Amino acid sequence: MAKLLSPTDALNYIKSNDRVYIHSVAASPQILIDALAKRACELKNVEIVHLHTECNPSYINEEYPDSFRLKSFFVGANVRKATQSGIADYIPVFLSEIPSLFKKNILPLDVALVQVSPPDRHGYCSLGVSVDATYSAVKCAKLVIAQVNKNMPRTYGDGLMHIKHFDILVEHNSDLPCIAMPEATEIEMRIGKHASGLIEDGATLQMGIGAIPNAVLASLDGHKNLGIHTEMFSDGLIPLVEKGIVTGTKKKLNPEMIVSAFVMGTKKLYDFVDKNPGVQMKDVAYTNDVAVIRQNPKVTSINSAIEIDLTGQVCADSIGSRQYSGVGGQIDFIRGASYSEGGKPIIALPSTTRKGETKIVPFLKEGAGVVSTRANVHYIVTEFGVANLYGKSLQERARLLINISHPNHREYLEKQAYDRFGRNV
Repeated sequence: MAKLLSPTDALNYIKSNDRVYIHSVAASPQILIDALAKRACELKNVEIVHLHTECNPSYINEEYPDSFRLKSFFVGANVRKATQSGIADYIPVFLSEIPSLFKKNILPLDVALVQVSPPDRHGYCSLGVSVDATYSAVKCAKLVIAQVNKNMPRTYGDGLMHIKHFDILVEHNSDLPCIAMPEATEIEMRIGKHASGLIEDGATLQMGIGAIPNAVLASLDGHKNLGIHTEMFSDGLIPLVEKGIVTGTKKKLNPEMIVSAFVMGTKKLYDFVDKNPGVQMKDVAYTNDVAVIRQNPKVTSINSAIEIDLTGQVCADSIGSRQYSGVGGQIDFIRGASYSEGGKPIIALPSTTRKGETKIVPFLKEGAGVVSTRANVHYIVTEFGVANLYGKSLQERARLLINISHPNHREYLEKQAYDRFGRNV
């Protein structure tokens, strides 16, 4: 039987040298995080692991150098500075494989801090807006402390867990963090239109969060019978559901269901997923399993990049040697889409940075991480068009990428390609 305790009393169960998992994204239990930070002077060498979190990460304060050590699976804005300065660290891993780190005791968990909906009359709580790797963390952790929040949406799928899985409960009601997407720029809308032109009726979509995915979704009004199998989605999907464009009727797995591992957005999104049987929130080991993804038809994955070299190598997680984000699920879905019948893996990005520097480059920056290799890449989309690199030689790739680079940089890229290949491409 779970104990009902105050945040302070609950977090007293954490000991020095424990490894603590924190619930992801908008589900991060801030009240428990704050209570943990208050114990900093009593604790030593507590290792914290998590995906991206929308929280105040007080455990990375410089005043706690010996108390807590963060090793994240994805570097979000709230921990980026700490990671780049060495206060925190990063674990490169495919999103699909994070649960196996817990299950195989590669990273055994002592404690999981999570946030759930109140139990229903049968005793089932919901992990709500983030099931992702948290489902496995709850199953694997020796001790699970759960904030029970009436504002947590009740979602269906793997996130429905009986109260017996939680050892300590802390009742605290708070609003979930809302993340509103900025309006897409003209460049992002042009990218969205080019990418949407690759999407066929009956396709199964995966896309992340941000202005470009939203621009793609906003360009799909003329499409029919689209399905969703993704690691996450945001508010941009709702209008397509309301208009009957997203139906899921052509999917082979989970037909008519929107399948996702987590959601992040506004209260409108959280209300949309609350008690919605058409949305199935799943363990990320399922949503991002290549063998699962490939079973749906015409899987079209849309991901982004920081820079791409002239051979098609994609850096999506670092700026040179500075860690910026993470591997995430890009490769999971690029591989799944490439194996799907009629599938299309797409990398979409602006041709230049905000400072006007080209994102299509002769060579990746020193120290840059190759998230997707040149052998993985198919379609590259910028505001200047589409390049299909699949089956193309190095020189052919260089020409196709130069054609969709910014005109201001094409002469430079052509010279660099000549220097590299000994001939005009």
